[in-house]
Amino acid sequence: MDEGGSRIRRRVSFRKRNRTSLESILAVPSTAELKPGNEEEEEEVEAGSRRRKTVGLLPVEHQDSEEDMFGDYDGFTENSFLAQVDDLEQKYMQLPEDSKHATDLVTEDLCSESIKNIKFNITTVDSFTELKTDEHINCQSGHQDVTIQPGADILYDVPSSQVLFYENLQNSSNDLGNWSTKEKELPHNCIEQPQQSDETSSKIRTSPDVNRRKSLKDHLKSAMTGNAKAQTPMFSRTKQLKETLLSEEINAAKKTIESSSGDLGPFYSLPSKVRDIYARFKGIEKLYEWQHTCLTLKSVQERKNLIYSLPTSGGKTLVAEILMLQELLCRRKDVLMILPYVAIVQEKISGLSSFGIELGFFVEEYAGSKGRFPPIKRREKKSLYIATIEKGHSLVNSLIETGRISSLGLVVVDELHMIGEGSRGAILEMTLAKILYTSKTTHIIGMSATLNNVEDLQEFLQAEYYTSQFRPVELKEYLKINDAIYEVDSRAENGITFSRLLNYKYSETLKKMDPDHLVALVTEVIPNYSCLVFCPTKKNCENVAEMICKFLSKEYPKHREKEKYEVLKNLKNISSGNLCPVLKRTIPFGVAYHHSGLTNDERKLLEEAYSSGVLCLFTCTSTLAAGVNLPARRVILRAPYVAKEFLKRNQYKQMIGRAGRAGIDSVGESILILQEKDKQQVLELISSPLENCYSHLIQEFTKGIQTLFLSLIGLKIATNLGDIYNFMSGTFFGVQQKMLLKEKSLWEITVESLRYLTEKGLLQKDTVSKSEEEFQHNFHITKLGRASFKGTIDLAYCDILYRDLKKGLEGLILESLLHLIYLTTPYDMVAHCDPDWMIYFRQFSQLSLAEQNVAALVGVPESFIWKKASGQAIKKKVDKDIVNRLYLSFVLYTLLKETNIWSVSEKFNMPRGYIQNLLTGAASFSSCVLHFCEELEEFWVYRALLLELTKKLTYCVKAELIPLMEVTGVLEGRAKQLYSAGYKSLKHLANANPEVLIRTIDHLSRRQAKQIVSSAKEIISGAT
Repeated sequence: MDEGGSRIRRRVSFRKRNRTSLESILAVPSTAELKPGNEEEEEEVEAGSRRRKTVGLLPVEHQDSEEDMFGDYDGFTENSFLAQVDDLEQKYMQLPEDSKHATDLVTEDLCSESIKNIKFNITTVDSFTELKTDEHINCQSGHQDVTIQPGADILYDVPSSQVLFYENLQNSSNDLGNWSTKEKELPHNCIEQPQQSDETSSKIRTSPDVNRRKSLKDHLKSAMTGNAKAQTPMFSRTKQLKETLLSEEINAAKKTIESSSGDLGPFYSLPSKVRDIYARFKGIEKLYEWQHTCLTLKSVQERKNLIYSLPTSGGKTLVAEILMLQELLCRRKDVLMILPYVAIVQEKISGLSSFGIELGFFVEEYAGSKGRFPPIKRREKKSLYIATIEKGHSLVNSLIETGRISSLGLVVVDELHMIGEGSRGAILEMTLAKILYTSKTTHIIGMSATLNNVEDLQEFLQAEYYTSQFRPVELKEYLKINDAIYEVDSRAENGITFSRLLNYKYSETLKKMDPDHLVALVTEVIPNYSCLVFCPTKKNCENVAEMICKFLSKEYPKHREKEKYEVLKNLKNISSGNLCPVLKRTIPFGVAYHHSGLTNDERKLLEEAYSSGVLCLFTCTSTLAAGVNLPARRVILRAPYVAKEFLKRNQYKQMIGRAGRAGIDSVGESILILQEKDKQQVLELISSPLENCYSHLIQEFTKGIQTLFLSLIGLKIATNLGDIYNFMSGTFFGVQQKMLLKEKSLWEITVESLRYLTEKGLLQKDTVSKSEEEFQHNFHITKLGRASFKGTIDLAYCDILYRDLKKGLEGLILESLLHLIYLTTPYDMVAHCDPDWMIYFRQFSQLSLAEQNVAALVGVPESFIWKKASGQAIKKKVDKDIVNRLYLSFVLYTLLKETNIWSVSEKFNMPRGYIQNLLTGAASFSSCVLHFCEELEEFWVYRALLLELTKKLTYCVKAELIPLMEVTGVLEGRAKQLYSAGYKSLKHLANANPEVLIRTIDHLSRRQAKQIVSSAKEIISGAT
């Protein structure tokens, strides 16, 4: 017994490399081991004895019927695993006969327990082999039925289509197929047998010992052979080598960037893989000369802030992307990219997600109600935050508050000229000013096509400036007056020269319908080339689209007919069978309108059809010029007006900048149609310089300077009058104060703003000394002030919101969502609401009694709505804003119940685009109210409620689709496809194989499939 016990506790010598010894798992301490003595000496003697014993066993070793893959060894390594099992059995064979049966059970249990760990020592085991090996080994113990529980099955959480893929993969290999055939027999052998008779039992006990060892070794050898043969499709040697090469190149690039060397590495200090990705995904194989010059500027190499300006379509974004990739991959810092609109953020997310997957960084969306504050802190991979102006500001605030602003290596601002546009410009200015003040290591890059007073911006951002007039495609500007077309020529006396007369035969009917000759102008380019027609209003867009189609020949519908039919079919699918009658008539001709009246899904589908050339003509409003990139061969401006306002130079340049597609067109053309009465103004327009940018920090009082002061004190950036004044001196407004301030000084405005915030209960004042000097007064933020600044609530509404939420606590009605929806309906949309009183009364009448009580609770009695609907006089005064807000909450409530914008649009007689914008605004405001409530303990009850409501408003789909909608690039139509195919959760998508997704889901590209899987994994990892 002592000898057997000591033998297990041996020390084994290896000729190649050390592995974890089996005795560390199997050793059972004997009486002899527990005695004191020279254990080291004893161990060495007995190790030699055991090695001799092992050699003696080899001649009787059972040879497998299969080819012996291990040669003279019993395992993959020279640490003879099976020999150690033999030794273990030898030990127990020496025990007395009466305890032999029990010993067999112990041996089998110990072996079973240890063998489960084999898979950790074998590098070539795929998921199937692991599962089957466990089944096989569990059969050896004979103490339990082999049944795999759902929770233990690695394929349990995978949809049926995914399981089918793995089955096909398994059957595709002959070797793996043979192994699978053997395994299919295992369950028959593994079922626990009925208790045998004494006679049979006696025979088993008297059988030769070697047979028992032979049986165990048989199964072990079989399992290990299967593992060795099993294919591993999940791990590619080539892929591992590529990843290693990429890692080495990134390290080399990092050293290059840190050194002052002029060597740019494979691709502007980036790995060569980046260049390959640009060639593969975007078709970019070579940079323009100006891009190379800009990237190699000394100021860029020295990480100085930079502003650069080029005409639209000049390739500005590519320079910014390369600089962002340098920051993410080489300097290992996070990057923030600020874009003006949600649609552009989503487009950029879609474009850069593939780069994140290939190069190993996260791409995170901060738009609408999306975004985590503060962002997840990651150890290895870095993050690229793509944000709207508002969300970018909130993100920077959260990084400053948590002391992580230095982790932000680079901030890129597209359309920098927007710093001079209203409240959004004020928010952008605040964001950049805070970064400049709090982080000396964060690099700022600003770009725009329309900048004039660059010197002010340079002083504000402490930046270098680079500009070029390069355009990849030549742009020719024309004006059309009556039948004559003039070319814009700066060298001419009045700025224009005659070009040609329109030569198009017009009937009398056509002349009346199309006095501006639009049909003649568009038919010169479509359907072989693309064309954009900018119209002053949304209604004009639809009318022009229909008018053009009436006079196009019958040949136009034949051009790419099947693809146009697919577009119509897809539009119906995403709109629950509904289709706009105007689009139904125009799309067969390749024509569509594009404005804010479209839903998000419709807009995206039409943009894709236009980009692919299926649609050749868009009639659109000016918002398209500042939105997603949709270039055209010819751009026509229907009139020199946006709504009723005369066109500005910046707007004009943005619109005509869409003319000319790089790599497709040799020239781009713009034609501005004007009447004789507007000729002089238009001549001034085409020759005038771009408008200057001016700070709006003061004009936007509650959204500007007051919000800034509240956040400065809340973040403890500046807490007294002197520090706040110094901060203001470094803003864009501080640079322009002499120009902008006529009546009051900056000091006076600062004092007044702080006094207002104090009176409103958002700030409190205290003194740091006995001195009564005003600039020595310290301020601290109140709970209401902190809630307002954390929730980014417009300070004009913060006290109203607090009052509404407080009143809601007195009788919050939770039988339906109506009361909560009312509390999250945006205040700033109320002024634009004009209720239809008959519809108002009809919708009110259809509510349940509890829901009607909501109206009474907020202050809108039924009698008021009824009298308004019947045209009777109202004696009792009711707050108009509350009435309008409740009407909008009816719209949202109906929308969440029906999840169909079309049906709600008909019920309330509202444009579906307006309802879409209302929904987007409500989702964003609901997120703000949630953050507001998180800072006030008294509103704890709202937190969980608003979290769920925000999700419902964000996605506006059936509850089961919400998890899928959180994935980047998945809209409602795609979510329905995935759900129908069996991908019903984020876990399903994270486990999905992109190749299976492509085959299962219609119209899904490989790039989109990879993006969906990667995004699902990212969401799951972020939640844990």
